[in-house]
Amino acid sequence: MKIAALIAALLGILALSVYGVAQAWKGVGLELSLHGWIALSLGVVLSIALGVGLMSLVFYSARRGYDDQQGPHRE
Repeated sequence: MKIAALIAALLGILALSVYGVAQAWKGVGLELSLHGWIALSLGVVLSIALGVGLMSLVFYSARRGYDDQQGPHRE
């Protein structure tokens, strides 16, 4: 029950933020062409993919022990 309430709250926050961004976008009066939407979508997807890839490398490195201190000053 707690998880369902948490998911509902997070989806509500997401919906409000999307609505706010949409209203702000309309308020500015800018319009994007099809190429603009494609570029924006690719930029978002590639940025998220880069973030996921780098974070997975961080977790992989930490779990394999590559981040452990080496040398004479090792504690």
